[in-house]
This record gives sequence, structure tokens and C-alpha cells, in this order.
Amino acid sequence: MKTEAFSELFPLFKGANPETLGGLLSNAVKHEYPPGRAVVMEDSWGNAIYFVVSGWVKVRRLSNDRAVSMAILGRGAFFGEMAILDESPRSNDVLALSPVRLLSVTAQRFIQTLFKDPQLHHRMLQLMVRRLRQTNHRYQLRNRQPAVKLANTLVELAENYGQKTAEGKDIFNIPYEDLADVTDITLDETSKIMEKLDSKGWINIDPDRQTIHLINLKHLINLASQ
Repeated sequence: MKTEAFSELFPLFKGANPETLGGLLSNAVKHEYPPGRAVVMEDSWGNAIYFVVSGWVKVRRLSNDRAVSMAILGRGAFFGEMAILDESPRSNDVLALSPVRLLSVTAQRFIQTLFKDPQLHHRMLQLMVRRLRQTNHRYQLRNRQPAVKLANTLVELAENYGQKTAEGKDIFNIPYEDLADVTDITLDETSKIMEKLDSKGWINIDPDRQTIHLINLKHLINLASQ
């Protein structure tokens, strides 16, 4: 992938030195995985940072003998940076939800690149603060109505990874179990709310294309802000 396309896809690298970025990409490794395949196992965290070029993945952890989805990531996301920076083991793994293409950079190479380019270092700090704010926002939603919480999840996925269409934005048809976990509501609540949103015409689920069409994003944003 060319440096211009890479920096456009991944906001972390906007404004990064082209020469530094070129050096990073020259050492990147390409990966392709089918749906359901483990992308990163828990004992591999800390070895590299991964960039999602296309497709969708979920980050999950083991809780009371059950795998719980913690986050859904799409095109333009990256993961593994925390394990690199704090050098601690992880009990999480990453699975492909759809066919996925990734680029990985070794921990050593990424750290070297990070501290070579002050602009990149600054952008990394900004994105980490943004993630912390998103985590705090989810915590503040813990006592809200399930529909409000789920609307927040859908809007966040659309804003971060959605593909623009004439009607709104499209996201991957994420399994309801994963939506429920990430939103911190029950599977039954998720199913009922998604059915209601579909009946209202706010969303449309296309199982053939594995897509959720967020048709009325304005209404979803209003619901999320309640």
C-alpha cells in the first residue's frame, strides 16, 4: 500500500513524515483471514500492531468461561498498541467477523517509528485520549435505556467505520450476540430493538450482502442522545 493511501485510511498517520511512513510500510506484513478465524490469540498480544485495511473484527475476552465481545473494529482501525506500549500480557483475542485484510508491524519497528516522528507521537496520544473518552462515555450510559445504549453503539460504528451511501451509512451485519455484548444489554433486548428500528424504517438489514443499512442516521443520533 502506498504511503498516501495508508495515511488517508488511518488517521493516526495524517501529517506523518512520508519517509518515516515509507520505512514503516516497507517492513509491514500482509495478512488475510476468513470469517471466524482467530487473527490474534491472547498469547500473541504485544508482538505487533495490526491495521485493518478491509473487513471487520471483534476483540473479545474470557469472562466466567464465556467469550465476551469488548469491541467491534472496521476498516481504518488498529489494535495491539496498548500491549506494545505497556509491555504487559493480555487475556484478549481478536476474531475476524468478515473476510479481513490486515497489515502488521512488529512492536520494535512501531516503537522506533513512533519516537522518530514527533507528529506521529502526538497523534498517537490524541487517539488514545479519544479512546479513553469513548470508554468513559460508555460507562456514563450504563444506566440508560437499552434502546439508547444500542443506538449509541450503532452511531459510533457508523461514524468510525461506516461506508457512506445515498441514504445514510452501511456497517457490517454484526451478530446480535456481539452487539449485545458491546452495548452491555441482553440478546433478547438487542433482537427486539433491532426489529423495532427496522419496522420504523430507521435501519434495513441485508443478510445477502451482510450489511446493516443505517437509513435514518439522524433519528438514531437523536435516540442516542436521550
